[in-house]
Amino acid sequence: MDLVIRDARVIDGTGAPSYRADVGIENGRIAHIAREGEPRPSGTRTLDAEGQSLAPGFIDMHAHSDLAILRDPDHSAKAAQGVTLEVLGQDGLSYAPTDDTTLAAIREAITGWNGDGSDIDFDWRTVGGYLDRIDRQGVAINAAYLIPQGSVRMLATGWDDRPATADEVATMKRLVAEGMEQGAVGMSSGLTYTPGMYASDAELTELCRVVARYDGYYCPHHRSYGAGALEAYAEMVALTREAGCALHLAHATMNFGVNKGKAPALLALLDAAVADGADITLDTYPYTPGCTTLAAMLPSWANEGGPEATLARLRDPATTARIRHVMEVEGADGCHGVPIEWDRIEISGVSSPELTGHVGRTVAESAAARGEEPWTTAHRLLIEDRLGSTILQHVGHEENVRAIMRHPVHTGGSDGILQGAKPHPRAYGTFPQYLGRYVRELGILSLEECVAHLTGRAAARLRLPDRGTVKEGNVADLVVFDPDTVAATSTFEQPRSLPTGIPHVLVAGRPVIEDGRRTDVLAGRAVRRQG
Repeated sequence: MDLVIRDARVIDGTGAPSYRADVGIENGRIAHIAREGEPRPSGTRTLDAEGQSLAPGFIDMHAHSDLAILRDPDHSAKAAQGVTLEVLGQDGLSYAPTDDTTLAAIREAITGWNGDGSDIDFDWRTVGGYLDRIDRQGVAINAAYLIPQGSVRMLATGWDDRPATADEVATMKRLVAEGMEQGAVGMSSGLTYTPGMYASDAELTELCRVVARYDGYYCPHHRSYGAGALEAYAEMVALTREAGCALHLAHATMNFGVNKGKAPALLALLDAAVADGADITLDTYPYTPGCTTLAAMLPSWANEGGPEATLARLRDPATTARIRHVMEVEGADGCHGVPIEWDRIEISGVSSPELTGHVGRTVAESAAARGEEPWTTAHRLLIEDRLGSTILQHVGHEENVRAIMRHPVHTGGSDGILQGAKPHPRAYGTFPQYLGRYVRELGILSLEECVAHLTGRAAARLRLPDRGTVKEGNVADLVVFDPDTVAATSTFEQPRSLPTGIPHVLVAGRPVIEDGRRTDVLAGRAVRRQG
């Protein structure tokens, strides 16, 4: 064998009880598993895992590293967590498919997620081209891709808030089919983000029918996580059932005061659908605050036409007054139908260095320091940072987080945005947070069950039969961790601190983390849809 991992406590990703074994790796795959008492394999190299657990590499089902993996292939933020595969193209906005015109608009629209891309050579325009770029460059971990429905709609209709014509729907269906043929695993939407949110259910259903033909899945950031959350979840369930498409609910939370204690209602809705034959999974992160851009809080009509049109509206006093009223009194759809609470909106990152004084403060705190109203501060930030500011939204409920993570269709997703001076700690801590806090400290999940959520269950959703479990013949994407010490050290004050208790991470049998340190190995590749 190329490598033998000796005396590990194997947690195989199925939820079955762990067992002690030696695991032999050859040519990037698990070649032999020798349980305790069986003849032991020999290897060119050995790794002593006595007292430690061996699991499949963790799968981040919701990542925003679309440019980060190209900008910094080292990618320690995820590799150090034991993540060996992440799913990109989330929330309906990413960089493929695109053309020269829409690429510029997309780069500006999601600067808060990925930076403005000025340091990236955008030498692709298609889904296949983006995946090829990952392979050519080489990255630390693997990446799969969802076709972003908002980007597809932008190509067909622009930023207009209107129904798509029959010809435009046909164009979108062609683009989705091409993306699936080029290797995408499904399609995402951001139905509180423009222009994807302008799509009707009928339009989305037609696109989901295409995804279903390729055995992919639909991953919506649905229309409300606040005042209309349950109705929005039900809408997605009904839509995908009509289309015959598998459904994966992105960052499936129940946030804001109106949803305190309502996780059981969501889970009952999902249980009924699953019992009736629906194919549904979901992902969550083990924290209560959310993270997005400040511009996402605006009403959808204020974002129509793209970033330049939005900025023009914000410079018009009459329109600005109307925007403020909708946000603070009525509850903008961008803020999920809930009146915005400026004391819960923390600025986590800015694009302009001149605005760094706002970072780490809520909008209310920053406004008080300047002797002005919160709206005045927020308005200035939107304009001066050209919509590039990121925020933490402190609106979650711990009891909802715990209830949802226990559900049998749950998987793990960091929703990690790596931009900004103080990003959400989930970007660097989601997976050790599950293992350390919610397994070891709180006992919310058993270790075997939690690992299944983070590995085998996610691989099954991605239709990747040779990943996600410790099984002979499978790809040797593996993590060795100490269940007694594994922990997230990233905090809201120090969000980029790397975890502890994860000494070894292998991608295709090669060490990307060895003895707790990042190696120079770039073993990751684009993982394309199989079949």
